[in-house]
Amino acid sequence: MNILFVHPSFPGQYLYLAPYLARNPENKVVFLAKDNSIKSQLPGVKLGIYQKPNQEATKWFESCGPLRPAAEAMVDGQHVAKAIDWLRNEQNFKPDVIICHTGWGSSLYMKDIYPDVPIMGYFEWYYNAINGDSFWWPDEIPKMENKISIRTRNFHHLANLELCDVGVSPTEWQRQQFPKLYRDSIKVLHEGTDTQFCSPAPDGKKQGLILDDVKLNFPPDAEIITYVARGFEMYRGFPYFMDAIREVLKRRPKTHVVVVGKDRVCYGAQLKGTTYLQMEEKKGFDKSRIHFVGLRNRGDYQKILRASSCHVYLTRPFILSWSFLEAMSFAVPIVSSKTPPVEEFAVDGENALLAEFRSPHHIALKIEEQLDNQDRGREMGKRARETILERTELNKCLRKQEDLMYSIVR
Repeated sequence: MNILFVHPSFPGQYLYLAPYLARNPENKVVFLAKDNSIKSQLPGVKLGIYQKPNQEATKWFESCGPLRPAAEAMVDGQHVAKAIDWLRNEQNFKPDVIICHTGWGSSLYMKDIYPDVPIMGYFEWYYNAINGDSFWWPDEIPKMENKISIRTRNFHHLANLELCDVGVSPTEWQRQQFPKLYRDSIKVLHEGTDTQFCSPAPDGKKQGLILDDVKLNFPPDAEIITYVARGFEMYRGFPYFMDAIREVLKRRPKTHVVVVGKDRVCYGAQLKGTTYLQMEEKKGFDKSRIHFVGLRNRGDYQKILRASSCHVYLTRPFILSWSFLEAMSFAVPIVSSKTPPVEEFAVDGENALLAEFRSPHHIALKIEEQLDNQDRGREMGKRARETILERTELNKCLRKQEDLMYSIVR
């Protein structure tokens, strides 16, 4: 088959699926993206880059107010349509199936080019003003302008729900955000967790940690708390984590903290004139014991998780991060937020300890509880890995996605 993948940032959620399908010699796999986020290629996958918005379009977006997401989606969809037209006319490539992320409008006009080509759409998130990611707790009350903005953000999501032949959401929590009318057309299917790579050390023992470029050298018995996020932001609880860590380090003079990530906001509102890390630096913290190591390659990531005594993952009720499921797969003792996306996989006291997301004191207590009960923590880690092996093991998920793709092809 000819299989077309579309995601603005290559390879996105298709890091595993695209090369998996390309391994089948019967398939030809083409991928359209706006940029190549990993600066490399996937084996067997031919990558094409479609046009980014020009300066005139960007200036127009700024004038659109609440309609900006819809305007950006429309332009993205137009650029993808041109790229697909080019594939058809210049490359003689007609897809038998299209697999695409719907969150940015990439898929909006595909049916206008190929009305009979089935589309398997990835539905990551639908915005809700009530009981949504922005206004979850009872004291978070949206104003009317918030409600208008949030509802308007869904215009292109609704269009995609109408045009895709089948939808995929990685978790039941994320599927439940979409309108009831469309939920039956969305299947819960995770992209998969690489449990071979994300695994405990071969000898089953906690590892030491050496990162030469940041001058870290910890023996296997070092007490290390880890935190991983693409950005240091409120959605992933970074300020609460830092306040909790200050409390923990006061009582544990030999403990160290390794923080992986970048000082940026990936989700939620940007701060004006500062960053969350800069705010924490103003409050002050022990830089000799809290180590910010930046974004790391996969090899270093594995080293860090295998050296972890306790991994902390926090999130608002929002999209669940791969890093949480990967930490479970590493069998690391985990402290996580007691929020719905986490609770779909983690049971307090069984495979993780859950803390109140907005309570640094409670997070600190749970971290110390995990550190003080190492045997129990190891048992929780084993059960966490068993959860992942059962529910999101990579090969199982890839086969299910492949089966779903074939189910919509005539």
